Amino acid sequence: MEPIIAPVSLEILKAELTPNKKLRDTNKSHNEIYVINHHDSPNVMREIGRLREEAFRDSGGGSGLSMDIDEFDTMENPYQQLIVWDPDAERILGGYRYILGSDIKLDENGQPLLATSHMFHFSEKFIKDYLPYTIELGRSFVSPEYQSSKAGTKALFALDNLWDGLGALGIINPTMKYFFGKMTMYPEYNRQARDLIQHFLFKHFKDKDKLVTPMDPLVIETDKAYMDSILTETEFKSDYRLLNAEVRRLGENIPPLVNSYMSLSPTMKTFGGGINHEFSEAEETCILIAFDEIHEAKKARHIDSYIDERVRKIRDRFPLFVENTGADLRMMLMQKREQVQARIKARRKVRKDKKEAKKAAK
Repeated sequence: MEPIIAPVSLEILKAELTPNKKLRDTNKSHNEIYVINHHDSPNVMREIGRLREEAFRDSGGGSGLSMDIDEFDTMENPYQQLIVWDPDAERILGGYRYILGSDIKLDENGQPLLATSHMFHFSEKFIKDYLPYTIELGRSFVSPEYQSSKAGTKALFALDNLWDGLGALGIINPTMKYFFGKMTMYPEYNRQARDLIQHFLFKHFKDKDKLVTPMDPLVIETDKAYMDSILTETEFKSDYRLLNAEVRRLGENIPPLVNSYMSLSPTMKTFGGGINHEFSEAEETCILIAFDEIHEAKKARHIDSYIDERVRKIRDRFPLFVENTGADLRMMLMQKREQVQARIKARRKVRKDKKEAKKAAK
C-alpha cells in the first residue's frame, strides 16, 4: 500500500476555488459548495484524491494508491467533483463525484461507460428510459477530521451539507429526473448485520423490473427465517426501528449514507449488491431515487432552500425586476424544472404513440 500524498498547499487550493465554481451556501454550519473537475482545478482534484483515500482507508477500504483518483476523474469529459468547503477552517469537508446522463457514452456492447459498469449490468429499458435523465453519484466521502464529534456542528451536518449540493444539482439540471448511486459496506462489517440490511432493502425497495443487476452478487449467508423473525413489520418506519435495534445488538451501526438514502424517498429502488474487486473488495449496493419523489421535508431542506437563495441573489442584483415580479419570482424558478419535465414527457409520448401506430399498421 502506497503512502498517501502530503496535503496540497492551502494557497493553491484557494486560488482554484474561484467564485464562478461556487454552487451555493449550505443550510447549516455556514459552509460553501463548489463544483470542479480535474481539468479546471487539478490541484483541488489532488486534494480530493488525498482526502478520499484517507477517509476510505479509515473505513477499511481505499484504492491502496497514494491518492484515490482514477480514469473517470481524469478522462476527457470527466466526472464533476462536488465538494463542501469549510471557509472558517479553510478545508474540504467532504464530497461526491457525479456525471449527468446526457454526458454518458456507451461502449461497443451498448453498455454505459460508468464507474459502476464493471460491477453491474444495465438493462435496455434502464439505458433507454432512465439513463439519459439520471445523475450518477459516487465516491461519497467525509474527511476523517469531520467524522469526529470534536468537529462540533461541522461534523454533525456533514452529510446534510452534501445533500444541499445534490438538491441544487437537481434544480440547475432540469432534464435530470433520478439519482443513481451506491451504498458501500466493507468486508469487516458484521455479516449478520450486513445481510439484515440487505434483506430490509429488498423487502421495502426491491427493483421488480430488474433494471440493473450485479455481475458478482453478494451472497446472503444469514438464515432467511431468522431475518424474517426480526423484520416483522410491513410499515417502513416500524420495520426500520426493528432493523436498527438488531444491528446495534450485533455491535454495529447502520452506515450513515445507507441511513441517508433510505430516508430520502418512499419509492427508492434497490438493485442488489456486488463486490467491487477494484476497491478493497467493498460491498456496494446500487440504488435509484426519483428526484420529484423525495420526501417533502427533505425537499424543503435541500431543494427549496436553494431556490430561496437564488431569489435572494436576484433580489440583491436586480431589485427593480424583483419588485415588478413580486411573489411570482419564486414560482417562476420552481416551475422551470416542471416545464422542462413536461416537455420531455410529451416527446416520449409522441415517440411511443408513433411506435405503437407503426406496430399496428404491420
